[in-house]
Amino acid sequence: MPTVAAYIGAALAEIAGCFAFWAWLRMDKSPLWLVPGMLSLALFAYFLTLVESDAAGRAYAAYGGVYIAASILWLWVVEGSRPDRWDVTGAVICIVGSAIILFGPRSA
Repeated sequence: MPTVAAYIGAALAEIAGCFAFWAWLRMDKSPLWLVPGMLSLALFAYFLTLVESDAAGRAYAAYGGVYIAASILWLWVVEGSRPDRWDVTGAVICIVGSAIILFGPRSA
């Protein structure tokens, strides 16, 4: 699975899993929301193992920027709150940072 697809899957799974906990604790939803939430968080961890990287820490660090950008997209699409220019600027900076971490040339 290509790295970009793994990161997108991981981001969607993590945000959905965390949102299930948010819904339970902050929106007074049923504790049954935790079941798909925990499954989603397990799927998130699985997706991160599919990232093409020689080191787990590097894959996780680069994922941080993807998570931030996906969270801003979630804010807009799911929560209906349009991101402002600072949200978008910050997300773009994070994606650039992620690309540098993951795809930057390495010395042998």
